[in-house]
Amino acid sequence: MPAADALPPRFQDWFAARGWAPRAHQLDMLDKARAGRSALLIAPTGGGKTLAGFLPSLIDLSERPPRNSPAGVHTLYISPLKALAVDVERNLMTPIREMGLKIVAESRTGDTGESRKARQRLRPPDILLTTPEQLGLFCAWEGAREYFADLACVIIDEAHAIWPSKRGDLLSLHLARLQQFAPGMRRVGLSATVDDPGLVRRWLG
Repeated sequence: MPAADALPPRFQDWFAARGWAPRAHQLDMLDKARAGRSALLIAPTGGGKTLAGFLPSLIDLSERPPRNSPAGVHTLYISPLKALAVDVERNLMTPIREMGLKIVAESRTGDTGESRKARQRLRPPDILLTTPEQLGLFCAWEGAREYFADLACVIIDEAHAIWPSKRGDLLSLHLARLQQFAPGMRRVGLSATVDDPGLVRRWLG
């Protein structure tokens, strides 16, 4: 298991300031990301599961050198519920703000205003939080290939609620399309309970 000093100093200080220590599964997810591996994390609610999914992306983005041209979406978070996507966006802003990270994270659901959607197409956020349906609309857009060319990671939350359904079948098609746009994209599944982890791993691809 990787040690806590695997975290950059800024992140170590943030955990310490909150009186926390990084959990084993959070460090394991960081280790898998550095090895370029996809992963399924099954952990109880309240166990820091969502932070574990985003931690590699936050570190990667915090260390990314400046670019002359705007980068595309780095991490795509997919939630079965639009309210959850908005809540996670709000929660994600806490470490971004408290560590002073120059990272833009925004949600995009059926309730998102058209002006914000239009701006997101012109200036992609670093982290985009959305739903399977909104992803389907994005994948059908003619500019999707360029938009997602820099995509490094897709996080599927509540994977147990998505995969054994028609939405799960459609999401699999969308994920395959994203993989064509960004061949190096990692897939991360998050879930509190899974009856058969092997099935979900195979669905994740």
